[in-house]
Amino acid sequence: MSSSKKIEIFDTTLRDGTQGEGVNLSIADKLMITEKLDEFGIDIIEGGWPGSNPKDEEYFEKVKSLNLRNAQISAFGSTARFPDQIESDNNLNKLIAADTPYVSIFGKTWRFHSMESLGLTDDENEELIFKSVKFLIDHGRKVIFDAEHFFDGYKDDTEFALRMILAAEKAGAETLVLCDTNGGSLPSEISEITKDVISKVFVNVGVHCHNDSAFGVANSIAGIQAGAIHVQGTINGVGERCGNANLVDIIPNIVLKLKMETKSEINLTHLASVSHYVSEMMNLIPNSRAPFVGKSAFAHKGGIHVSSVLKNSAMYEHIEPSVVGNKQRVIVSDLSGQSNIRYKAKELGIELPETKEFSKTFVQNIKSLEYAGFQFDGAEASFELLLREELGNLSQHFEINYAKINVMFDDDGDEYSEAVLKVEVDGVEEHTAADGQGPVNALDNALRKAITRFYPEISDVHLIDYKVRVLGDSDGTSAKVRVLIESSDGKSTWSTVGVSENIIKASLQAIIDSINYKLMKLADSKGSVNREKIPINA
Repeated sequence: MSSSKKIEIFDTTLRDGTQGEGVNLSIADKLMITEKLDEFGIDIIEGGWPGSNPKDEEYFEKVKSLNLRNAQISAFGSTARFPDQIESDNNLNKLIAADTPYVSIFGKTWRFHSMESLGLTDDENEELIFKSVKFLIDHGRKVIFDAEHFFDGYKDDTEFALRMILAAEKAGAETLVLCDTNGGSLPSEISEITKDVISKVFVNVGVHCHNDSAFGVANSIAGIQAGAIHVQGTINGVGERCGNANLVDIIPNIVLKLKMETKSEINLTHLASVSHYVSEMMNLIPNSRAPFVGKSAFAHKGGIHVSSVLKNSAMYEHIEPSVVGNKQRVIVSDLSGQSNIRYKAKELGIELPETKEFSKTFVQNIKSLEYAGFQFDGAEASFELLLREELGNLSQHFEINYAKINVMFDDDGDEYSEAVLKVEVDGVEEHTAADGQGPVNALDNALRKAITRFYPEISDVHLIDYKVRVLGDSDGTSAKVRVLIESSDGKSTWSTVGVSENIIKASLQAIIDSINYKLMKLADSKGSVNREKIPINA
């Protein structure tokens, strides 16, 4: 499908998005997100509701100082409360005071709400919409009328719903936005109703959808295909209940699938970074399975899939990952084939023997380890160590000959953890002990203490994440555990894994791999660790 009409993108992350559970933004956060959305190419940014709280009022004052290159700012509010009190209505006057070029204002277009919520007759509700919109326009604002609950209202009483949006059009609204406020409509209903509205009005029509039936994006696309040229949503679909329609999905579908242009030029290669930036500002964990931008969006695990992708990625990828700022990934696991191994080796800059026998043998080794509980799709540093060891080009940095953990509790119940290690480097044995906040931290501290004088570079390495997964539902306290740790030297991060029935041993395996990986990358290696020869007395 193609169209000469350009689609206007309206972002309500800073208003509707902040109504989502667990979402909180400071004024500084909102201003920084505003700049990021402007840079990305959003046409209109809805900054908040100045009549609802002091923070939004301050935002509208401070946003004026931003040097926005593309986006226009919109304040949000409702129609006046009473038809005969337009001039004195506090909400409308707060919208004027916000001093934004656009105002988006919602009004009731479902008779059920008009009667039950506001207690208005049809004539009174129509008058309220008309006078509220006209008041804002008379004060120099461009008005976007959000027809609240429009699709439910249209299905309940078509004549009433149409009468209300025609009142907004007559008053001078620039765009009429049809809202699926409860998120309960189907794409076919959105399409049919949007077409009918477009046939009856002379101004731009838009859609604002919610995701309560998992159709937020599909309904938005259906509205655009029906002729709407304005679409509202939030970055990452944040919002009340199940969220708003996700602009991170809508925008690439408009550009790449519908082959339509957006009103302002959007740099799709920034899509992933914008998505991740907003998640970070909201302190939300990014959805790894998110279409287009998720870490797993172009990740391949099955051996047959990887073999095909290496020949032509279009076999299992609907677009080039780089188009949306993402990248292709191949995961090594018990489902891996030889293609996975060769792909990962190439990615790591490791040259493999031409013979297929090596890859076949190593694949079986990986599958055996995963069967035993190891997981390498989340521990790529451990995978690289294994691969280099299999190739015979991993030197031995140090060896642990003895490890003992003491965990004690005093009379007050306070815990004391101590680790004792004997570590050998180039024939020199270092016997050391260290305490810590728990046995794993004590082990980590003792190992660093033992080898830092040999390898001072590891003083920069620290653990930033530690995860434990119990393997086996019925083995109780004797079950195997898998420990995944993430380490950083301040410049890069890497993940390693350990597996054992003993959580301390599994943790030590992961810690050893972490330090070995750092030393390998420093090209100062002097040895490798055989994880099977680590005696543990715990």
